[in-house]
Amino acid sequence: MGWWLGGGLPVIAMLALNVVAAVLVSLVKVAMDGGLNPLVLVTLQQLTAAIFLGPIAYFKERKSRPKLTLEIFAYLFVSAALGAALRQYMIFVALRYTTATFVTAFSNIAPVLTFLLAILTRSESLNLRRKTGIAKLVGTLISVAGAMVLTFYKGMVVTHTTKIQSSSSSQLHHATAAAAEAAMSSRNWTLGTVAILGNCVCLSCWFLLHSRLAKKYPHVYSCNAFMCMFSFLQVAVVGLSTQRNVSVWIVRTKFHILTILYAGVVGCGLSFVLLTWCIEKRGPVFVAAFIPVVQIIVSVIDFTVLHEQLFLGSVLGSVLVIVGLYLLLWGKRQEALHLPPKVAEHDKEQQQQQQQQQQQQQQELPQLFLVLCHPGLNDSRIQYSEYCLEKGRMQMQ
Repeated sequence: MGWWLGGGLPVIAMLALNVVAAVLVSLVKVAMDGGLNPLVLVTLQQLTAAIFLGPIAYFKERKSRPKLTLEIFAYLFVSAALGAALRQYMIFVALRYTTATFVTAFSNIAPVLTFLLAILTRSESLNLRRKTGIAKLVGTLISVAGAMVLTFYKGMVVTHTTKIQSSSSSQLHHATAAAAEAAMSSRNWTLGTVAILGNCVCLSCWFLLHSRLAKKYPHVYSCNAFMCMFSFLQVAVVGLSTQRNVSVWIVRTKFHILTILYAGVVGCGLSFVLLTWCIEKRGPVFVAAFIPVVQIIVSVIDFTVLHEQLFLGSVLGSVLVIVGLYLLLWGKRQEALHLPPKVAEHDKEQQQQQQQQQQQQQQELPQLFLVLCHPGLNDSRIQYSEYCLEKGRMQMQ
């Protein structure tokens, strides 16, 4: 039960977030091919998310929400720019000038960037003398290697195609479409590549910044509502300055409306809450390690829904990604099981908080499972959830 609450739920949440991301990428690609402007999409997406999260944050956290200081305001503003405004716009631009497969495959470099940035900022430790440090490093490298195999190695066909070329005119049509795709402007493709690279950098920086913000302002609903509101204002100012044609801002089709609602409510609103909760529970590198899973989901959708051919490269790459992900998660979990006692011994601030709560622990232990699962309750025990679940009862005896 302790593993389920401390480790199982974040894993399931991250898998669900990757499914949401894969569906969102497909919807956005189709919508922009239909004429929806990326800047308009980001603006309306953030507005929808702010409207969705605002009332929830107000009623759920109005009694416990602390005062919004200048420091917290600065964290929220920068986090909104990195995690919502810039990142979302860059990924939409990349989808406009490249393909969905390329975008999801290239995004797999984010775990490496996050891991390196976490080491440089000392928010992540890497001790190669321990098995956990070796597992984290090797797992990250294997996961990225699997993503590269998915991207660059096609291999032989391992499934039979269901597509039938019925006539020579159909073959000519597909040949013409392939030639047109191959003749895509190199300038646009380069712009899309730079955009998705910028998205990965913003995402990695946001992971680390938001992990610090969560400690200073541990109220996930209010935090993400403010972020969506700030990002909406940021993108709206840029959008109204560059897109002055009123017709660009008019959403005409039901599919575009559905895409905006899904991107705002599910892809941005609910996803931000779950993502913040996962960062608080397991850290930024744990969250970033699930990014390669999007590529696997895309491959599964292509095979089961779109009936595309499955190649050997997809199988080998998926296996490598899963193996690397397992090694990284194993290293993170083993490190978390041994790190909290050492941290609690030397961190005076955490000791004071634990001493103040010691008198209440006898009554609170039966409800500890509910507290750890609840995303709105983020006291100091959340940081040491796995350790408390396994050692808490022993310490109070």
